Amino acid sequence: MAVVCKAYNSQAYGRVTVRKFSSNSMLSMNKTSPKFWRINLLPHSIFERFYLSFISATIHTSSATVKDSLTTLVLTSQSLTKHPISYSKLLSQCVASKSLTSGMEVHAHLIKFGFSRNQSLRNHLVTLYSKCRRFGYARKLVDESSEPDVVSWSSLLSGYVQNGFVEEGLLVFNEMCLLGVKCNEFTFPSVLKACSMKRDLNMGRKVHGMAVVTGFESDGFVANTLVVLYAKCGLLDDSRRLFSGIAERNVVSWNALFSCYVQSELGVEAVNLFKEMVRNGIRPNEFSISIILNACAGLQDGDLGMKVHGLMLKLGLDLDQFSANALVDMYSKAGEIEGAVAVFQEIAHPDVVSWNAIIAGCVLHDRNDLALTLLDEMKSSGTYPNMFTLSSALKACAAMGFKDLGRQLHSSLIKMDADSDLFSAVGLIDMYSKCEIMDDARRAFDSMTKKDVIAWNALISGCSQCGDDLEAVSLFSKMFSEDIDFNQTTLSTVLKSVASLQAIKVCKQIHTISIKSGIYSDFYVINSLLDTYGKCKHIDEASKIFEERTWEDLVAYTSMITAFSQYGDGEEALKLYLQMQDADIKPDPFICSSLLNACANLSAYEQGKQLHVHAIKFGFMCDIFASNSLVNMYAKCGSIEDADRAFSEIPNRGIISWSAMIGGYAQHGHGKEALQLFNQMLRDGVPPNHITLVSVLCACNHAGLVEEGKQYFEKMEEMFGIKPTQEHYACMIDLLGRSGKLNEAVELVNSIPFEADGSVWGALLGAARIHKNIELGQKAAEMLFDLEPEKSGTHILLANIYASAGMWENVAKVRKLMKDSKVKKEPGMSWIEIKDKVYTFIVGDRSHSRSDEIYAKLDQLGDLLSKAGYSPIVEIDIHNVNKSEKEKLLYHHSEKLAVAYGLIATPPGAPIRVKKNLRICIDCHTFFKFVCKMVSREIIVRDINRFHHFKDGSCSCGDYW
Repeated sequence: MAVVCKAYNSQAYGRVTVRKFSSNSMLSMNKTSPKFWRINLLPHSIFERFYLSFISATIHTSSATVKDSLTTLVLTSQSLTKHPISYSKLLSQCVASKSLTSGMEVHAHLIKFGFSRNQSLRNHLVTLYSKCRRFGYARKLVDESSEPDVVSWSSLLSGYVQNGFVEEGLLVFNEMCLLGVKCNEFTFPSVLKACSMKRDLNMGRKVHGMAVVTGFESDGFVANTLVVLYAKCGLLDDSRRLFSGIAERNVVSWNALFSCYVQSELGVEAVNLFKEMVRNGIRPNEFSISIILNACAGLQDGDLGMKVHGLMLKLGLDLDQFSANALVDMYSKAGEIEGAVAVFQEIAHPDVVSWNAIIAGCVLHDRNDLALTLLDEMKSSGTYPNMFTLSSALKACAAMGFKDLGRQLHSSLIKMDADSDLFSAVGLIDMYSKCEIMDDARRAFDSMTKKDVIAWNALISGCSQCGDDLEAVSLFSKMFSEDIDFNQTTLSTVLKSVASLQAIKVCKQIHTISIKSGIYSDFYVINSLLDTYGKCKHIDEASKIFEERTWEDLVAYTSMITAFSQYGDGEEALKLYLQMQDADIKPDPFICSSLLNACANLSAYEQGKQLHVHAIKFGFMCDIFASNSLVNMYAKCGSIEDADRAFSEIPNRGIISWSAMIGGYAQHGHGKEALQLFNQMLRDGVPPNHITLVSVLCACNHAGLVEEGKQYFEKMEEMFGIKPTQEHYACMIDLLGRSGKLNEAVELVNSIPFEADGSVWGALLGAARIHKNIELGQKAAEMLFDLEPEKSGTHILLANIYASAGMWENVAKVRKLMKDSKVKKEPGMSWIEIKDKVYTFIVGDRSHSRSDEIYAKLDQLGDLLSKAGYSPIVEIDIHNVNKSEKEKLLYHHSEKLAVAYGLIATPPGAPIRVKKNLRICIDCHTFFKFVCKMVSREIIVRDINRFHHFKDGSCSCGDYW
């Protein structure tokens, strides 16, 4: 815009000179340096020659009132030569509407008609120029005053502070003091606000002292700004004391105090102050409502927010733009999206803040589809999204995996030149990471000119989420080596990748780094370390961290219970759960799932049933993980009927649910039922995975369904698109071997398209033992000695093959080989649960407090069984001792001791459930068939391969195991 000015010099020139001054030349006078006041200004004598020609077409104002007043001024300009008060009113209107151009036109009139020296008018002009950020003009007027005037200085100071030029405002205040200009009730609020904005407590205290000395501390405006100053500088107690000292507290005073509490994230205290204000009879205004709604939003307290909304309506307060936006924000953050939408729809002309509040709220509460719909409506309404809008939209795209829309939003950010902004760039990294486009995420990261810890965390998290754990650890290593700051989020995120890699050395290094950096005491870091040590199988270190905690929380218990459960210490997991209950910590579905898995591993049926009750009590039965674990627990505890009932109650069965039940039927020898369930799963449209097919082949194996097993194995890739793995081959070889088809089994081993592992050769060795094929057993054992030299099972099976053939010299050689190789035989162990406690037995065990009764029971059973026709099968014992010694050793097997204890410790007729860590021997298998019939009880034994249900003199396996 060009302002046309006529410069007259009646004494020196006989003609008129016309000059044009652009708005840019005016802007050049708006300097922020404290020395700008005396540069880039025309001399005063020249400035006074300017006046504006009032041509209607060239006047542009921001207010119709100002324009009308200027028109009146043109018509009556001659009469105004003696009435400066009319100029004062007109300038006040210009100040109120920030009409800079109109104000400058009035200024020209003042010069023309000789009113430019009027101090009151000059003060109005200083206020106008200061508010409109034309500080050069404002300072010129201040400097030209014959005497320092507190009003003009205060106006200049206020203009600087209101426009964010805090340093310049404080320099003006210092100059005022040096010139001896006394501050008044308008000066102190401005300079105190500057101290608040700068968080300059020392300067603020000096100004406070000046206010006390000059008697302005008791002024309402000054007192309110003091309250804000101390609160923003973190001295809330001092702020509250100053507030209490205000004699007549009005709504502005209250607003000042509880707004500071809201800004300090002390929402509860702010709400209590608001309630106290209402009780004291102070009527809230629109600002009070907006502030307290922000507190409700921070607390995500929708109920309280609704009450404040109701109070607003009751008081008849207008729904102005600020209050409406605050309501939308409150309802959104509280998860009341419908309420937020209802308020939003009442806003006649929603601005970008309104749209941002509703869109961000939808994203916060996973209403991402609605958020993106609103984004489209926003564009259609003519309101252009800003950086914050697009950042929220990026989160929605990330959550829904909308990579194409995410790229469009990226383009919009580039057009806005905001893609390198830290906030936006982190949103882009997050979006591309969650859409699994890590190359683009890395490019977004690399394009950032300045990378803060949040950007690094976003990239590390993205790598971790996408399974690139090595890259995540490498990025942290780079951060550390380049001395880039990291925080607790960085360590927690990278530890997740370390846990996946089971990189125990890296875990220990990060543990050390966390201690040295002072982050070790952080809640999230400690829990992440605990979880990582647990997943790295270093239970002792995890336990140490767990014991050193200074607080009780669910996450720590979950990590520790899961570690114990996964790595074979279910008893400790159950003990921790009792400790957790004593600490009054409520479990969640995940911890319930871990505990059920612990019971499954222990075959702790009774404790599993109690956890089932807890799951019902806490409402976890609708959780798919807990439901699946319940099916698995009952199946592994020997109650296939309970497992079937739990399975039937799962409303939405996934592949894990079906696999658990099919696997349960397979382990219990119900091959036909397993295949029927598998076919039902296919009819329901659920495709199998490789685990399901392993369970199907196991079902065929345990039930001796050779042809069915061959059919599924041969067509699994054609029917389901799943290539056979080591596990599938091992199951098929075991099936062929047990059924006596040793040649087919060997041919299948030779046809494997990859190098066979220990499970395949172990299956072949087991088949050789069953059919006493010495040559095949030797070949399989030789392969296993190379693949798994540390495992004792190979030596034991080979020795059994030799022993069954009477080749005692070969048995001795195997035993010597074990000794020379320092391979120790895994001791046979059995567990039985009695009254919520799990008891462990080993062969010949006499550590139990009721050992005498247990062995007496075995002797009693031995006599009765001998009369019934039972004879110990001594051929299976590989010890080179006489027959009586072998019979004694067989009688003291761990599973026999466990069953004997069950007979004396449980009520007559109750089932006896025993778990064994090795395969049940043929003698114990025969022994239990006699016992179950004699005592009229069901004996359920779970060995390393399957379940055996002994009932009425027979076993569910049909002697095929």
